[in-house]
Amino acid sequence: MGMINNIGKYFIMLRYVFSRPEKFKIYKNRIFDEIEIIGLNSIPIVSLLSVFMGAVITLQTAANMDTPLLPVETIGFITRQSTILEFSPTIISLILAGKIGSNIASEIGTMRVTEQIDALEIMGVNSLGFLVLPKIIASFLSFPILIIYSMMLSLVGGLLAGIQSGLCSQSDYVKGLRYYFHASDVTYGLVKTFFFAFLITTISSFYGYYVKGGALDVGASSTKAVVYSSIAILLTNFVLTQIMLV
Repeated sequence: MGMINNIGKYFIMLRYVFSRPEKFKIYKNRIFDEIEIIGLNSIPIVSLLSVFMGAVITLQTAANMDTPLLPVETIGFITRQSTILEFSPTIISLILAGKIGSNIASEIGTMRVTEQIDALEIMGVNSLGFLVLPKIIASFLSFPILIIYSMMLSLVGGLLAGIQSGLCSQSDYVKGLRYYFHASDVTYGLVKTFFFAFLITTISSFYGYYVKGGALDVGASSTKAVVYSSIAILLTNFVLTQIMLV
């Protein structure tokens, strides 16, 4: 019953989030601030994870090629497909759900328990629109760039791992990357990214906005935000895969 009530409150929250802003200039400034927090501050962790993710995919692919019937170019091909279709959009989004989601929930939750949100409402400000909408817009602008960046670094990491381990040459790896490439694969990954960005931002905002209590409750809401954002990402990933690929 509690879950059903939360889902209802979630959709009510979205209705207020997307209501017309009072002063768009204020929102514009907040959007740039959120782009820095959500996008720019996430570059280091995305870079680190992407390079090693591509390297691991390459090494595991090469280690499991037990038959000589498969050409060496298969390593680059499988690394490309795994990275673009699944690993960069989904795994990086799950990591960002932990980093960004907990940050959003704790930020808004702290504002709730310290009555800053109540002060906004007393001044006649749409607190949900003011706090959440800039985060959604910033995530829509930041996530696709981060995921494309992740795809590129992952493929580079795979190349470096293949060359350093002696499992494949640069020409064989690049040939595999180019083999039977479809731009629609990148489109599929980016479409998923927009859904994931929306879910992470809104679910985390929901648990932060409706928190009750003190500091411990803010921490608990941050944990719930990460858990439910991750579950939503996995379920959405399954549904979108069924719709777009199967």
